[in-house]
Amino acid sequence: MRHNAAVIELGADDAALLRCGVEASRLYFRSRAQLGAGKGSRGVYMYRAGRALEDWDSSPPCMADVFRCMGKVARVALSAIARHLRLRRDVFSHLLDDTPLPANEVSSSVLLAAYTNASLQNGKGAIGGGKPGINGEVEKGLLTLISSDSPGIQVCDPNGRWYLADSGSAPGDLLLLTGKALSHATAGLRPAASYKAAPDYSSGVNSGGRTSLAFRLMPQGNAILDCSPIAAAGHVIPQSYVPISVSQFMDDLSAEEDVLCNHSDSAFVPQINLNKDPSLRSVLSDPLSGAFLEDAMVVSCGHSFGGLMLRRVIESSRCTLCNAEIETRSLVPNLALRAAAAAVKLEDDRRLFHNATIRKRRKELGDQMDPSRRPNRENGDVGDDGINRGVQYPFSVNEKVMIKGNRRTPEKFVGKEAVITSQCLNGWYLLKIIGSGENVRLQYRSLRKI
Repeated sequence: MRHNAAVIELGADDAALLRCGVEASRLYFRSRAQLGAGKGSRGVYMYRAGRALEDWDSSPPCMADVFRCMGKVARVALSAIARHLRLRRDVFSHLLDDTPLPANEVSSSVLLAAYTNASLQNGKGAIGGGKPGINGEVEKGLLTLISSDSPGIQVCDPNGRWYLADSGSAPGDLLLLTGKALSHATAGLRPAASYKAAPDYSSGVNSGGRTSLAFRLMPQGNAILDCSPIAAAGHVIPQSYVPISVSQFMDDLSAEEDVLCNHSDSAFVPQINLNKDPSLRSVLSDPLSGAFLEDAMVVSCGHSFGGLMLRRVIESSRCTLCNAEIETRSLVPNLALRAAAAAVKLEDDRRLFHNATIRKRRKELGDQMDPSRRPNRENGDVGDDGINRGVQYPFSVNEKVMIKGNRRTPEKFVGKEAVITSQCLNGWYLLKIIGSGENVRLQYRSLRKI
């Protein structure tokens, strides 16, 4: 794991099962290509345990058996990583699905079968289904296990060099990669691996294409990523690693990906151009998220970072401004920068409050002059508590709702009744599931009134 990846050699039975699954996936994608069901040079099939299969939903054989096999290996590997960090073997168990999976519940983890018969552009898309990062892909979940019929995945080591990680693996072996969620749960002690398809290997053996099975061990959406066990074991935790729900963590990663995808595929290093007279706010804010540097830390090279950029520097152990290697355990809080950021943020908040007050007064004067513009209680514009509820906040606290779900809603909560316990930012609510008592954070779009 010194190079952010490891090859796992399985026993004879499990290795034979994986070889069978890879070969079955290859035949599945070839048959679909011949029938014209899949266009292009790439095919991806996703299997998730517990998901009901429709009559028209064909799948490669052995997917359920491969899912169970790779899921067992992923849990054992996660326990081994926990022991390496002087933690209990089951310290991450609260993040995972129950085993066995309860009836009518869909697993958070996913198995991807991918087939490519041509070289991928820029060496990206090593597995399929993931968004490329600055240098390839970075897994969002806890662990990723990959089994393929030929080598072809490069991994970036801590020194920034790319190497062929599965060059010594045989058919039936597994390549283990760590993800962003595990990196946060371990306070950066187990950084996420960056990987990409090797251009020389992506076409497979004898140019017949490359088939791979990738198992992504994902945490449950309503779980909490907490680093307190790491601190209890005696490790130093940077202030940027705070407890956060898995759903919020994944939303932040998606927002970060959207920012990075707006730039070119070349390495993007956010730097401040002093020749353009930057504003004080730009100097005191994170270039990725725009948040003020209230958690600013000084790294060993002398530069200071906070927010998402601080997390990126810790994970890569390299400064994004001067490219110098840094020691993550030698981080020191930048108290002066934090105080300056807090002061500017306070001024911004005062300015926003002042502008909001002026707009409110103007609106009240306009309503007094024009009665037709007054809010209508019957249409639900104003609640009984006098609060004007906009489109993003159509529900109130203690209101009973039905979870209709969307693409971000865990499937086990769809169709359940819940009670809103609190209101969050940007149209998000914290709910308690009626019956099970579970807490989940969902947006207003996935809810409807009962």
